[in-house]
Amino acid sequence: MTVLPEAGDWRSRLPWSEADTHKHARGRLAVVSGPAHRTGAARLAARAALRIGAGLVRVMASPAAIPVLAASLEAVMVEPFDGADDLGHRLREVDAVVIGPAAGMGEETVGNLHALARTGAVLVVDADALSVFESHPDDLFALLDRDDVLTPHGGEFVRLFPDLADLPSTEAAAQASVRADAVVLLKGHETVIAAPDGRVAVNPNGSPWLATAGTGDVLAGMIGGLAAQHMDSFDAACAAAWIHAEAARRFGPGLIAEDLPDLIPGILAGLAPKDLRPS
Repeated sequence: MTVLPEAGDWRSRLPWSEADTHKHARGRLAVVSGPAHRTGAARLAARAALRIGAGLVRVMASPAAIPVLAASLEAVMVEPFDGADDLGHRLREVDAVVIGPAAGMGEETVGNLHALARTGAVLVVDADALSVFESHPDDLFALLDRDDVLTPHGGEFVRLFPDLADLPSTEAAAQASVRADAVVLLKGHETVIAAPDGRVAVNPNGSPWLATAGTGDVLAGMIGGLAAQHMDSFDAACAAAWIHAEAARRFGPGLIAEDLPDLIPGILAGLAPKDLRPS
């Protein structure tokens, strides 16, 4: 097991732009939005992904949700889709997808995940896209690749892995990762990240200021943004967990989820190689 220090192994593998880098080379991420009255979670995830370096981010939504999203997003693009097959077709060339934040607990989310699993993109599966499989978790696991990432909090973890609930969090996450054959990030006061190859890490800098609505959506977007830049999924989850908590620590009392994305650049500046740091 690894405890994640400030200069952990993931730091040396953070993606940095070269002089000739263009936006497509920096990674293409999509976030699947919920319905028109539940678009906030997708917006949080998308903004976080853009701030952590993804070159091109778009939010996919039903036609009814497009006016809401278009009125509140600028650099993040907005694109409608009509059903799961259309979603999969439109995202056939993206590098990573975040699905789950406020997505809804119906068959539409299940169908969307099936379509996305066929694209080959790294999937960051969060929130509703986890809980919707409560009665049949093996169906979810069958869709996953080893570079996909599940990001449950404790309640969502119990829905998918009820027999692991009483284990210590490190052991529970490790066994869950092997069972799902994907990276598992188990959120908590000590967030645990586990990979199916046996790597397990505990994030050391958890912050109580993260106990507020929407912060998990930001974390999902950060993981997706790093994975879209072709960072190893386990390293991406480790890095995102540390940066996410560090942002909360720096802000302190009064933090809301909307504050987190704009704190990311300052933290990245401190982690960057010296020749890439702001002067």
